Amino acid sequence: MTKQVRQLDRVVIRFAGDSGDGMQLTGDRFTSETAQLGNDISTLPNFPAEIRAPAGTLPGVSSFQVHFADYDILTPGDSPHVLVAMNPAALKANLADLPPGAEIIVNTDEFTKRNLAKVGYASNPIEDGSLDGYALHPVALTSMTVGALADHGMPKKDAERAKNMFALGLLSWMYSRPYESTLRFLERKFAARPELAAANIAAFRAGWNFGETTEDFAVRYEVKPAKMKPGTYRNITGNAALSLGLVAAGVRAKLPVFLGAYPITPASDILHELSKHKRFNITTMQAEDEIAAVGAALGASYGGALGVTTTSGPGVALKSETISLAVALELPLVIVDVQRAGPSTGLPTKTEQADLNMSLNGRHGEAPVAVIAAQSPSDCFHAAIEAARIALTYRTPVILLSDNYVANGSEPWLLPEVDSLPDLQVEFATEPNGENGVFLPYLRDPETLARPWAIPGTPGLEHRIGGLEKADKTGDISYDPTNHDFMVRTRAARIESIPVPDVEVEDPDGNANVLVLGWGSTYGPIGAACRALRQRGLPIAQAHLRHINPMPANLGQVLRSYDRVVIPEMNLGQLAQVIRARYLVDAISYNQVRGLPFTATELETMLEEVLKNV
Repeated sequence: MTKQVRQLDRVVIRFAGDSGDGMQLTGDRFTSETAQLGNDISTLPNFPAEIRAPAGTLPGVSSFQVHFADYDILTPGDSPHVLVAMNPAALKANLADLPPGAEIIVNTDEFTKRNLAKVGYASNPIEDGSLDGYALHPVALTSMTVGALADHGMPKKDAERAKNMFALGLLSWMYSRPYESTLRFLERKFAARPELAAANIAAFRAGWNFGETTEDFAVRYEVKPAKMKPGTYRNITGNAALSLGLVAAGVRAKLPVFLGAYPITPASDILHELSKHKRFNITTMQAEDEIAAVGAALGASYGGALGVTTTSGPGVALKSETISLAVALELPLVIVDVQRAGPSTGLPTKTEQADLNMSLNGRHGEAPVAVIAAQSPSDCFHAAIEAARIALTYRTPVILLSDNYVANGSEPWLLPEVDSLPDLQVEFATEPNGENGVFLPYLRDPETLARPWAIPGTPGLEHRIGGLEKADKTGDISYDPTNHDFMVRTRAARIESIPVPDVEVEDPDGNANVLVLGWGSTYGPIGAACRALRQRGLPIAQAHLRHINPMPANLGQVLRSYDRVVIPEMNLGQLAQVIRARYLVDAISYNQVRGLPFTATELETMLEEVLKNV
């Protein structure tokens, strides 16, 4: 059968099923196949917080969305063009996100009366006409998978588990994806169980062949490679990119990197990734709790390493006392906060930007630290290097903010030349710096206000440490009111004097009256919304903050250059509060805390209303 091949410029696909159906693996493999073709990619994994939510229920639905295109894209897409629903719960949980005419592939074997009743379906949507507005493809994924594996001698239950590979094979055929890497992946994954490797490969091939032979899929699609800057690319998640950024920082600083971490969603992958890179002088320690993790990291910094600790919001709260100690000791320390929805345990697998206030002010006393935020998965690499640069140069804790959307999402990353990365080497104190051979541990560099970094055990450089207030220069314990005032102001001045790049404004025609200001992971949705508005002839400017403390020196001038400033945030307006207080700009705050990223469409609609009222 000769089938039509249709060219598309972009596609958004969502795989959805039970948390045990392998949707994350399926989406990841489809993404890897797509990356090999050179498409631009953005992904959005979405899964339950429970280790194993009740099967067939709405809370148990896990999904993976991938957006790929032949041009530069900024988001995982607002609405899927294709939904693969492995059961009724997956269909019901995701149907509202689909535009009219979207393709739906449903696993008919799971649409039993019992499974329908679990999610409140009074009748079978495959049969009752409720899906007539969509291109519906009923496919018996489970039974066809079992049939394809009949000769493999596997129990039926084990054979059914391979249905995600059947679905992957079908979608790989539909969108002309290469599959050799997936076959190699399955061989590696099940190297100790060759029979499982063979079964999964057989299921994948059966899905591919079904697409090739069935009359239900009359069209096959192609999306050509995107025009991208020449170089070597790899598909990378935010957590992986951040990990490699820390490795690169250690190499460029010629320092050992020590990670003290306690497992916590969604930051644990950084611990897992860094543990693979011991050859780069990386040491990882899984501590017994968050407090021990940051204490060990600070101890490593005291000993001359780049100390790093990774966590999410609840862990930052527990680490706050030790972060304050690092402020008093004036030692480098990188604290990675992969934000999630709170408060308390909240929604551990959902995204939010609600830790900004805590990062800026969540310590006792006057304890300022530098704060920066990554804007995309690949940007996590460069943000990690920047966090290390500031920490090492200015002897300060630095909080690096990521979030679940950035951490688990993925996109192509252009591998940089190592020599192009900043030189982060530091000079340790090697001899006394005061009169008569005295070492003054708080005698500051006049340019950076950083104190000397002395390796313990260096002869003649013995000095007192601890949390009590230090006397200027000598570091001795001091209760003098004037000295305390001086030290508090000096520590604050050290942070405020850190030179950071000016904020750049994207205002192509230079005639916009409205500026959209963002930080962190809102970069993609804001950028996509602004692009859409400009394509419609509506001028709008965009600026994005990486450095939040200190802020760019030109930010006040930029903000006052526009009639309206709009700040979309996945919180209740935390950056907006800072901007209003610091710059006396009546910024318009646009907020959501749904555990999901903004869509470009909702921001476009909101910004259009703002533009009408300028």
